[in-house]
Amino acid sequence: MTKIKLCGLSRTCDIAAANELGPDYIGFVFAKESKRYIPPDRAEKLKALLAENIKAVGIFVDETPEAVADLLNSGVIDMAQLHGDEDETYIRRLRQLTGRPIIRAFRIKEAADIEKAKKSSADHVLLDSGAGTGTLFDWQLIQNMKRPYFLAGGLTPENVAEAVTRCHPFAVDVSSAIETDGVKDMAKMAAFVAAVRREKNK
Repeated sequence: MTKIKLCGLSRTCDIAAANELGPDYIGFVFAKESKRYIPPDRAEKLKALLAENIKAVGIFVDETPEAVADLLNSGVIDMAQLHGDEDETYIRRLRQLTGRPIIRAFRIKEAADIEKAKKSSADHVLLDSGAGTGTLFDWQLIQNMKRPYFLAGGLTPENVAEAVTRCHPFAVDVSSAIETDGVKDMAKMAAFVAAVRREKNK
């Protein structure tokens, strides 16, 4: 059963929508260069409103392991998603500081990128076309990916069913396609979730 992650939530109404729709994960973006960035104190308040069965994932780009671990250990987030140049040494250090799950994101441009993802020691890997670009990559590249993965990059309510059917990902991850004018849109969030669940129930 493909899981669902709605990423880049930043408002109380976003959390209310997530609680109603019931995805498996939501994402808070802690990368300051992102337009979806939220400060940790706001994330803490939003997490307090989040349904207990939904996991909060923190998205980071080259943040210090200590800062990531602080947010994990304090319960502001349940999982960390790494989108920068974090290497195996970084992951080992983060594991020394926290026992929480780690997702390592990989930008997929060629077959060699898949090999890197397969070898990662992270608990989960996320395959993406780029950091928040909202574009698809060639799904043919991941046809032989045996390791479970989060699929991201260019997924929309219109194409996510095809992605689930063709790629069989562990989870699908969406952000820009569930927005209108740069903010989360409840109707688009609902359409995305419904499309995944319809495909799962076939």
